Amino acid sequence: MKRFFAQLYLWILLLVLYAPLAFIAVCSFTESKVLGNWKGFSVQLYSNLLTGDMQGNSSLLVAVQNTLLIALAAALVATLLGTVAAIGIHNLSGRKRGAITFLNSIPMINPDVITGVSLFLLFVFLHVGQGFLTVILAHITFCTPYVVLSVLPKLRQLNPNTYEAALDLGATPSQALRKVMIPQLKGGMISGFMLAFTMSLDDFAVTFFTRGTVGLETLSTYIYADARKGGLTPELRPLMTLIFLLVLVVLLVVNLRQEKNKKNEPVI
Repeated sequence: MKRFFAQLYLWILLLVLYAPLAFIAVCSFTESKVLGNWKGFSVQLYSNLLTGDMQGNSSLLVAVQNTLLIALAAALVATLLGTVAAIGIHNLSGRKRGAITFLNSIPMINPDVITGVSLFLLFVFLHVGQGFLTVILAHITFCTPYVVLSVLPKLRQLNPNTYEAALDLGATPSQALRKVMIPQLKGGMISGFMLAFTMSLDDFAVTFFTRGTVGLETLSTYIYADARKGGLTPELRPLMTLIFLLVLVVLLVVNLRQEKNKKNEPVI
């Protein structure tokens, strides 16, 4: 009975999580402007989205472009900074390592609203004009701790003598980092990049407080403004479906590659 109720709870949880996504995906194949009002099968919304013909809602494509550019830039820089920070934290002594790891976890637990307001006040204090650059800097700030958290477990799995052995064999510190450590940390770095990219793609509060009044729109702020008008643009339904499918495919490819690499690892 315990096993039955455990499996039942798991299936109910999965249903609650994925039923709304499936509902949106189904409703993306009809031209109805009202969600849930089926008017027959159609791919017109997908055609409108891909061609940009959205009856005055072309700003959605601009918001998607801004979102992807910000997420890509923030994820790349956060992956670089987070990897270097993780290596530094790993090489600290016990108490210092614990203290820095604790400080690294605070931004992840901290509510996004507080982070957004804090960064907004910081930019105002520094007299930095808010816009595209401040949004990217803000996203790098809250994405970097997630990369650190993804890379640290890989560092704990490494042989601590590998780096020093590379130095003894004539490699410079930068060569040992690039040719010895980075290849072994690649899995954690990819996971951190994907997590940072997803967090940046999904963020609303930090973006809302740091974008200023220059009219910069991302997907989250566009949906917020669109919902306040009394409804959502129908083309958002196929867009959400495509984003979900893209993330699903990427996760499947990464997990399959990791499983393949584990099977190919030599048994010592």
